[in-house]
Order: sequence, then structure tokens, then C-alpha cells
Amino acid sequence: MTQGKRYMVLAAAVLAMGAVRMPFEKGLDNDLRASGLLPPRLEVRTSDRIGQTFFAVSLGGMRTLVATIWNLRAFGFFNEQKWEDIEECYDLIVDLAPRTRYYWDTGSWHQAYNEASYYLYDSTLPALRRKQAWKDSILSGRAFLERGIRNNPGDSVLWERLGYLLSDSNKISAFGDPAKAYQESYDAYMTAVEMGNSRALTSRFALYSLARVPGREKEALAMARRLHAEQNANTATMLSLLYTLGYHEDPAQPVDKLIDSVFPSREKAYEILTGLWERTRDRYPVYGVAQAITFLESELKVPPAESVLKRELLPPMSPEDYFRQEE
Repeated sequence: MTQGKRYMVLAAAVLAMGAVRMPFEKGLDNDLRASGLLPPRLEVRTSDRIGQTFFAVSLGGMRTLVATIWNLRAFGFFNEQKWEDIEECYDLIVDLAPRTRYYWDTGSWHQAYNEASYYLYDSTLPALRRKQAWKDSILSGRAFLERGIRNNPGDSVLWERLGYLLSDSNKISAFGDPAKAYQESYDAYMTAVEMGNSRALTSRFALYSLARVPGREKEALAMARRLHAEQNANTATMLSLLYTLGYHEDPAQPVDKLIDSVFPSREKAYEILTGLWERTRDRYPVYGVAQAITFLESELKVPPAESVLKRELLPPMSPEDYFRQEE
């Protein structure tokens, strides 16, 4: 056999071996990616962003390095307040490192918080355009975070971040119906809780969202009582919910007995309940609060002219009201 024929036979053998191995290796590759042991394949559009390094990065070894470099670049854009460039940066970064929570969290934060605040306070755009840009940036931050959750459904921290965003008093009007947003916030927090590795505070935050969903007061009261007993939680919000939800359960009960069963002292009850009464922006229930304040002011000898109930209460302030003042 001539040398040329030997090379042809060898080449044919190599090709045949490759053809035999290809289905096995392709199946193994898919299994490894499905289990998270290999990163997802890079999309073609990613090559347009990172140029000639795409082929090296697509092998997997350089992904983390390139993602880190682009994260630093995004910080530079943040200093220059180039919001569209920041969004493009993080879209690329999460293509490179979709399993890294930090990038999803930070990308969402830049949009829903930093960009939204920029349009709220610092932009010179007309009020109507600023209002729409403010809302769009919050919704984009939410969508980015939810995309991170779809890529990392078992990450309890990302679920916590979503719960927090959906219940943020400064953002909630961007989501439309507050009751729906609080319900979705509760669902997100509880998803994190059910994973078993969340912080103790997470279940409390879930309660705080549930308590603001009309029609779910009974469930919220049961949850408040359980958490109060299990965690010895005596925060002002927890105590105020134990009172208001307890009053909602039985409006005919004596107010003084309910107060004494919840608060460590009547002075403390007055401090917490007057704060709740005036803190309208947080939208917590106020069942029986006026009755309690009336009773406590009588007990504590508060002059009628100084009654908290005589102060003018402002409606829940929202950023949309801020824009309306300038229209």
C-alpha cells in the first residue's frame, strides 16, 4: 500500500470514529448542560458584542473572565449614567455567566433602582416622558430579575429580591394594581422560604406582603401569630399587624384587652399605632387603629387638641404624584 493510500485509510478511520462518537458526545454534552455542569451555549448575537474573542469564550474557559471585564465596564457606564449601555452590558454578561446570581441581581438593581431614581430626580426630560421612563426602567428591572430566576429557579436569594421589589413602596405604583403586586411579592417570598435555605426574615417579609392583600386577613393573622411565637418577633410592624388583624377578626372585642394582649405597654402601643396611622405610604391595614388611639389618648391624658386623629393625613404618596406636580 502506498503512503498516499495509507493516509487516506487513516483519514477515513478517523472520520468513522468521529461519526460513531458524535451522537454519544452530543448526548453527554446536552446532559451536562441540563444538569448545570456546563454553561449554556452562547447565542450567535453574543458574537456581535464581543467580536473576535467569541470563539475562545465559547469554549467556556474564558467566560468568567470576560464577564468580569464587562461588569467593570458597566460600572463605568453607571458613573456616566449611560443607562442603555448598562442594560446591553448586563445582557451580555448574563449570556456569559447565567449561573452567577450577582450579575442578575446587580443588573436588575441598576435598572429598577438607579435608572428609575435618575428619571425621578435628575433628568431634564419633560414630566410625562420622565414618568414613562421611570416606569419602564422598573418594569425592565423586574423582567431582568425574573429572567434570572428562570435561569436559576433554585436560587432563593433571587426570589427574595423579587419579593422585595414588588412590595417596595417607592416602586409599587409602576406595577399597576398594588394588591396584585403584594400578592406576587408574597408568592415570591414564600417560594424562597419553601426552599429551606432562606433567612428567618424572609418569612416575616412574606407576612408583611400578605397582610396588604385585601381578603387574606385571616391567613395573615394566623401567619403573624405563628411567626410571633416561633421567632419571638416583636418588631413594630409585627405587633401592629397582630393588633389590626386581630381587630379585623373580631371588631366587637374590647379594644383595651386586645391592646394589652399584643403590646408590652400602653405607651408602646400608642407609639406604634400612631406611627402606623400616619405612615399611609406603606399601605398596611389600619383596622381598629382609630379606636385604639382614642382609648389610649384618654388613658395617657393626651390633650384633645393634640390628638393624632386631628392631624391631616396625606394620601399614600407615590412617585407618580411627584410627576403630576410638575405637569
